[in-house]
Amino acid sequence: MRLVSYRRHDAPSDEWRAGIITQAGVHDVGQTLATAPHTMMGLLADWAVWQPRLAAAADALDEREAIPVEAVQLGSPLPHPASFRDFYAFEQHVKTARARRGLEMIPEWYHFPVFYFSNAAAFSGPEARIVRPGSTEWLDYELEVACIIGKGGVDIRIEHAADHIAGFCVLNDWSARDVQREEVKVGLGPAKGKDFATSMGPYLVTPDELVDKRREGKAGYHYDLAMVARVNGIEYSRGNLGDLTFSFAEMIARASADCPLYPGDVIGSGTVGTGCILELGPEQYPWLMPGDVVELEVERLGILRNYVVEKRA
Repeated sequence: MRLVSYRRHDAPSDEWRAGIITQAGVHDVGQTLATAPHTMMGLLADWAVWQPRLAAAADALDEREAIPVEAVQLGSPLPHPASFRDFYAFEQHVKTARARRGLEMIPEWYHFPVFYFSNAAAFSGPEARIVRPGSTEWLDYELEVACIIGKGGVDIRIEHAADHIAGFCVLNDWSARDVQREEVKVGLGPAKGKDFATSMGPYLVTPDELVDKRREGKAGYHYDLAMVARVNGIEYSRGNLGDLTFSFAEMIARASADCPLYPGDVIGSGTVGTGCILELGPEQYPWLMPGDVVELEVERLGILRNYVVEKRA
């Protein structure tokens, strides 16, 4: 099942409704299930109840009732997440990015998955315009996958973590690299290098859609999903979600240690190997500029396309 947040083009800017998307278009959840909450956060708040009802309804949709995709705007599947933690869980990315700064790999990275908090109030969806911050000349994309928490908990065990995942999305953790470079010298952050934009979408894909792509790891499932980034139609990055050093189950266990997770929390994987300009090298691929079109594609999860624009005076 693929879920979206959408609004009609003439609707208020904050009127995001939950929908099920098919080849025919978008099926409004509130119209498909009359008693269902009309937003994604409303569904996630009682996901154990609504997920099976939505799955059953999706199997019996009348395609004639679909709203054409052209008639709506798709937003981030969660326009306003409860929180956003972004991990640093692909070894290749960490090694290469550190090496470009003349740094060795640190052994502590292998002890547990690490993350930082970013701005849950700055999420955008597919086809959105991303404003390049006025403070940066080194704008970068980051090719990632996010999981959405559908069942809260604290001290979640790795073997139970899959029960807490509502679904997966493509994630772009936009970065102002020159700003980030300076602020992390202080020993804190990143903050202003990241807080201006995160894009996610185009839809939330429930785990049952990916069963044939998952494999058992030493600590939770890994998913064999190809990941590609393109800028202006040119392929920059290619990797695989199965290359995660730490599984989403390990990330959830770490994030929930002595700290409750809630429905609607977003957990990012971190950047896949080759998945950003910082790693590839700006001497080979220039930093992003206004006018650039960035497409992140993950097998089964769709294409997240955004447009870089200049900040208005």
